[in-house]
Amino acid sequence: MLNNIKMVALPILLAGVQATSAQDEVKVDATGLTDSIHMLTGKGGNIGVFIGADGTFIIDDQYAPLSEKIVSKIKSIGGDTPKYVFNTHFHGDHTGGNENLGNMGSVIVSHDNVRKRLVNGSFIEAFGMKSAPASNAALPAITYSNNMHFHLNGDAVNAVHVANAHTDGDSFIHFKNANVIHAGDIFFNGFYPFIDAANGGSLAGVISAVDEILSMSDPDTKIIPGHGPLGDKAQLQAYRDMLSSAYQRLLKIKNGGGSVDDAVAQAPLADLEEKWGGGLFPGDKWIKIIYPGVY
Repeated sequence: MLNNIKMVALPILLAGVQATSAQDEVKVDATGLTDSIHMLTGKGGNIGVFIGADGTFIIDDQYAPLSEKIVSKIKSIGGDTPKYVFNTHFHGDHTGGNENLGNMGSVIVSHDNVRKRLVNGSFIEAFGMKSAPASNAALPAITYSNNMHFHLNGDAVNAVHVANAHTDGDSFIHFKNANVIHAGDIFFNGFYPFIDAANGGSLAGVISAVDEILSMSDPDTKIIPGHGPLGDKAQLQAYRDMLSSAYQRLLKIKNGGGSVDDAVAQAPLADLEEKWGGGLFPGDKWIKIIYPGVY
């Protein structure tokens, strides 16, 4: 799983600048959560798929070279070319397939700020990655500001915007009847999350967003993370506890006038490292990335 991806791979993971030959080796797998909801894994953010008589609804779409594989996998589990594609945020490992799916007739939906960043192009400062403006086919045709509802396939599907979390345009999706939540990159299950502070993200915002998801969850809720294996409320709570500990420790250093180098030198995450530091990056590198967003 993505827990094994090291930091050197993260810029590629986010930008989606990968050779087609490398994508040829990617296998797209599906895990059934209910009769109509599935989680797809491949390369990039986890995809949610909701299948039914009203059409196929998907959450995020990974990278452009994988679009045919993704649609083929959706058809193999009873779905069709997506009627709706919902982007949880603007990063390329979640929106890279937008253009292909838009050209197939999918209607792309997102928070207002996702469309703005795709229209204008973006820059992820932590990795020096610049993305050009997206094509018209790749842009969300429908956007919203706070929350919106889809009524399809026998469920009430609620899209909820959470401010200044992973980015400034994050949403999570709640399938109310099915008791399934797609958390997007608010939740990296099992490891320290990337927080895009330069594009409006903050550690406090992620914690607040996690609290909102927890308030809608119970012990039986199935939670699709942006990255990592399928989760549940207990795992999301453990993740929240880790984030809170990190926030309190780093905020204390920051309020004391400490620089990012001071924070790294004090090793405030040493006791968290064994459990959480084996994924995208270890604690010292995570501090360097998220410190601007600790407030």
